[in-house]
Amino acid sequence: MIVGAGEAGMAAAIALREGGWRGIVVLVGNETMLPYERPPLSKALLIDEVNPGPKLIVTSERLVELGIDYLQGSEVVSIDRVANTVTLSSGSRIAYHRLLLATGARPRKLRVPIAEGAKVATLRTFEDATRIRQVIGQGCEVVVIGGGFIGLEVAASAVSKGALVTVLEAGSRLLTRSVPASMAELIRAKHESSGVRIETGAMVERIVISDGRSNVATAGGRSHLADLVIVGIGATPNVELAQTAGLVVDDGIILNEMLATSDPHVFAAGDCCSFPHRLYKKRIRLEAWRNAQRQGAAAAANMLGENRPYEDIPWFWSDQYDETLQIVGLCPEGEVPIIRDLGTSGRVLFYLAADGRLEAACGFGSLGSVAREIRFAEIMISRRLSPRAEALADPAINMKALLV
Repeated sequence: MIVGAGEAGMAAAIALREGGWRGIVVLVGNETMLPYERPPLSKALLIDEVNPGPKLIVTSERLVELGIDYLQGSEVVSIDRVANTVTLSSGSRIAYHRLLLATGARPRKLRVPIAEGAKVATLRTFEDATRIRQVIGQGCEVVVIGGGFIGLEVAASAVSKGALVTVLEAGSRLLTRSVPASMAELIRAKHESSGVRIETGAMVERIVISDGRSNVATAGGRSHLADLVIVGIGATPNVELAQTAGLVVDDGIILNEMLATSDPHVFAAGDCCSFPHRLYKKRIRLEAWRNAQRQGAAAAANMLGENRPYEDIPWFWSDQYDETLQIVGLCPEGEVPIIRDLGTSGRVLFYLAADGRLEAACGFGSLGSVAREIRFAEIMISRRLSPRAEALADPAINMKALLV
């Protein structure tokens, strides 16, 4: 039984079949469409001239071929861990041998007064993206609250459609939880040169209605009129089902290295869970497409008894206009990076641990150049290599040569 039909849940379902499981596989999804990918929601789905529709992870024919029972538009409302059963919103009960929770996350709520009738949106589902797409356009005024990945991706899409975009970030800079300050400044410059207005230190106090439009009021008496307000201030893991079932929860469903919960018959994967990582020697929770996909497959293998610790290196990407931001590993706060200047192609920052091992890297620039550097950095991190700082900083030295 798999609860959640997103990237993690679907990857797990496929991996169970590929791993040799011939029994029943039930996949429960609370949306009424086939499983689809979420990254395009803030990019292609908003900017393409013709609505491309959701990018499906799997077709209905493939589900039949794999023998996966997909209960779309259904929701698991409770788990009985003694009887090993789940109860659906329809009232029916289904028994499980192993259970995977891939419940994902939901947009964090903006906790300020919002007037009734104010046009405020978040982005998490295909329906959310469709509603936003119908509003943004030439001359439309959009206020994006939040200067993180989702907020900036939506801002880039909206301004490319001709909208007048303002980003309000409460922190002192953009992407405070994700990238180093110097990298954030490069990204800010890219947005501002593309026409996006950015205000940092902007504390939203309320959203009211003024002349039929939404008006975002910030501390200090400033206000920002908008045809649409988009809130992108992070995500909250969906842990309520696990919590009610008595599983251990703390900023996500708590897992061990094998991705099992406090109940050995129940596993979890994706945005909803917190897991220990041997390389970084701490517990982390990731909201990233690749992690969801790989973690779902790894959880499925361990559900089948493989007992393999999950040690994939965290990796994330975000498209910003015609450039890409890629991060591998966990960039330490406050550490001075080694800078590899690629000229007009971009810049990559590397971080070495105290023992000299490469532990993280992030880059911003053209896809071809940045992706190649980050790919080799990931190999070095996984092999626990200790490249010389001077070599990392020299763009004339091929990164592949540092793999020896």
